[in-house]
Amino acid sequence: MKTILVFISLIFCSQLGYSQFRLGNDKLIHENLDLIKNKRIGIVANHTSVLSNGEHIVDYLFQKNIKIVAVFGPEHGFRGDAPAGEKIETTIDEKTGITIYSLYGKINKPTSEMLKGIEIMIFDIQDVGARFYTYISTLYLVMEACAENNIPLIVCDRPNPLNGELVDGPVLQENLISFVGIAPMPVQHGLTIVELAKFYEDVILQKRKIKPDIIVFTMEGWKRSNYYDQINLSWIKPSPNIVNLETAIVYPGTCFLEATNVSEGRGTYEPFLTFGAPFINSQVLIDELKKYNFPIELNEIKFIPVDLEGMAKNPKYKNQVCNGVKIKVTNREKFEPVKFGLALLVTLKMLYPNDFKIYKQRMNLLIGDEKITDLIESGANFEQVASAYQAELDEFKNKRNKYLLYNN
Repeated sequence: MKTILVFISLIFCSQLGYSQFRLGNDKLIHENLDLIKNKRIGIVANHTSVLSNGEHIVDYLFQKNIKIVAVFGPEHGFRGDAPAGEKIETTIDEKTGITIYSLYGKINKPTSEMLKGIEIMIFDIQDVGARFYTYISTLYLVMEACAENNIPLIVCDRPNPLNGELVDGPVLQENLISFVGIAPMPVQHGLTIVELAKFYEDVILQKRKIKPDIIVFTMEGWKRSNYYDQINLSWIKPSPNIVNLETAIVYPGTCFLEATNVSEGRGTYEPFLTFGAPFINSQVLIDELKKYNFPIELNEIKFIPVDLEGMAKNPKYKNQVCNGVKIKVTNREKFEPVKFGLALLVTLKMLYPNDFKIYKQRMNLLIGDEKITDLIESGANFEQVASAYQAELDEFKNKRNKYLLYNN
């Protein structure tokens, strides 16, 4: 009977996508440790850099007496508790005594001095799946720095939480490259960390005429259709305000509100799922948004943004009552977050032409294409906005096929 129950359990887990799943770092640590033994290594890591069993990769390697010369932390810091935008200084890790160089603040790209003595680098950080999430910009700059200093880079793969199928949004234009958009791709890229690294490899080669030396460790048991909760991993907040998978799913669209005078919900415990402003009539906004027929529920809410330790400092409309909307996705397979975000901007512009403000420079960086921002500001309708980037998006999708490593 026990054997039968185990067999049934394995079948059930397989149907859910749980069986045989392994992160890229598991394959490095448990099968290829000789690659880094007796070498002086650097690690780009944060609080998400754990093995499938939950043990942090830095702690594991430190206990195995692997010589870690330095750790490099992205936005939010090595331990992941710094609020968005907070500059982070170089520190010493209390647990291991290793130098932690910050790659968010005065320096975003490792310098030759920081890389001194490192023979091989490891990158192992969880992404969210949106172009403006800065961890993937850190990956690009680390690849560039390693190429310039002849250091091989190991990239350990992790799942795209939003699945690897949906690709949407304006493609970043060359003149808008920044730390919130480092390479020519759409807002929702549908790639994993290793797939991004392979894409970046070609971009860097084309731009800089140098070829990064990357060694990749892919996942096992991941399908492109998988969301994060369809694999056997616990959710770790990749950053303080991406509190759960539901938040990550809407983030590629509601993040556009960061470049407006509408609160994106920072200063509440449900950021990006909650948005609003004092000048908004919640029910009127809901009625208009329902016309687009997105697979979502929208509910009226009032909220007061406040400082939240480790999540938000001086949020928009701090200590003021905001009339807002709470979003709940009812069919994530059919929900298109980028299109929802664009529809939201178009609707706010239509309803509140005098009150709603777009901070153009910031919005251009997030959207990635000035013509899309201009269309929204001019009062264009949703169909005009959504169709304006389709040709560039189709072109990217064709290029992207070269880098896909997983099937359904």
